[in-house]
Amino acid sequence: MINKRNLIFLLILILLNNCSFDDKTGIWSGGEEEKRRISDLEKEQKKILNISKIYSSDAEYTKEISLKKTINLSRPKNFSSWKMSGLNHQNFLGNIYLSGIDNTFIKKKIGKNKYSLSKNKTSPLVIKDNIILSDNNGTIYNLNFSGKLNWKKNIYKKIHKKIYKNLTFSVYKNIIYVADNLGFIYAISLQNGKLIWIKNHGLPLKSKIKVFDNKIFLINQDNRFFSLNTKDGTKIWDIRAIASFIKIQNFLSIAVTKKGQVIGINSSGDLFKVNAKSGEIYWSLNTTQSLFAHASDFFYSSEIVITDDEILFSSGQSFYSYNIEDGYINWEQEVNSVGAPIVDGKNIFIVTNNGYFVIIDRKTGKIISSNNILKILKKKKQNTQISGFIMGSGKIYSVTLNGFLIVSSAETGKVENFKKIGDPMTSAPIINNGKLYILTNNSKIIGLN
Repeated sequence: MINKRNLIFLLILILLNNCSFDDKTGIWSGGEEEKRRISDLEKEQKKILNISKIYSSDAEYTKEISLKKTINLSRPKNFSSWKMSGLNHQNFLGNIYLSGIDNTFIKKKIGKNKYSLSKNKTSPLVIKDNIILSDNNGTIYNLNFSGKLNWKKNIYKKIHKKIYKNLTFSVYKNIIYVADNLGFIYAISLQNGKLIWIKNHGLPLKSKIKVFDNKIFLINQDNRFFSLNTKDGTKIWDIRAIASFIKIQNFLSIAVTKKGQVIGINSSGDLFKVNAKSGEIYWSLNTTQSLFAHASDFFYSSEIVITDDEILFSSGQSFYSYNIEDGYINWEQEVNSVGAPIVDGKNIFIVTNNGYFVIIDRKTGKIISSNNILKILKKKKQNTQISGFIMGSGKIYSVTLNGFLIVSSAETGKVENFKKIGDPMTSAPIINNGKLYILTNNSKIIGLN
């Protein structure tokens, strides 16, 4: 797949300088350089308040298709821990065992969410008897299953007070690795929250964090993709790409194959495959299918999901399947996914942000079922969006921005019932040890079984 566009992209990567990690700019002392940087971030965040919609809804998927074939699902798998965004390095969820949602075993407000600007929360993590979550003030909390606080940690100083924080974190070898939208990367102990090391990257981090084979992988605001050592945060390798004009607010996605190859997508719509050890680029391609710079200004991507031989994700209003070996496209379908596509057997299950539960044939990309699940709500409550979904024991659990949990059958494609949660939800639910966990936008953790 060598063409002029990819050649130019690779030449730019080679010519541009490596980034530097600065941990001497006054993180703790409030130095002038750090004050100027934080002031610029605060101004940028205030500008975002005036942006109410990213792209027109004219292109949104709005078709309903009745299912005319039998859906065969695999046996639900039980997972004893959820250590990272997307459950595992491949973001491969599948059919997860869930005992049910009739009983609420935990319902506790924890932390402060005082910034209305924050519309993108990180789902909680569950490790053994620890529930890990954060608020948009930048505090990380460790709770037990009864809601009792084990510890909390906030590394931010007074000069960072007026900036909302959007954290992404992952647990690796009993250490929590954290990155944020201010540019800090740090490691704290899972056991007691003690700070192990911290680095000031200088630019906001814009991807979910992945940790694999003692390496941290991240993408920053300017589309730099880099790897750090888990021991002390020192840089291993660094790749630069063309930055987009608009600084996106959603998290970009990274996935790692079982062979140690990293798949990522940046805010310019460039999909790439990289050697995790060396940073060598195997291939790269642009998914926006446009030569105009503004085509990627409002880029949005779902989580990247890796199977044995394919890469699945949606960007903009299209859903893609790519061959993982050479980057050639298998098929494209005009529908988007609000979260990580769920693969089970011969089918792919997604939910669009405007409320359509869609089943796609994995081999051909053909849509075999589509239903508007928001129609189960009262008409005045249907004016909302889906913010995340997951499959539990053959059912799709979708959460909405206006506080509802909607349950659909993965076998029939039809919506079955709903549950009122009350609080707005902007992160996908997770399932661990047969229990469903929801983190609301008001920092309330809810556990159902």
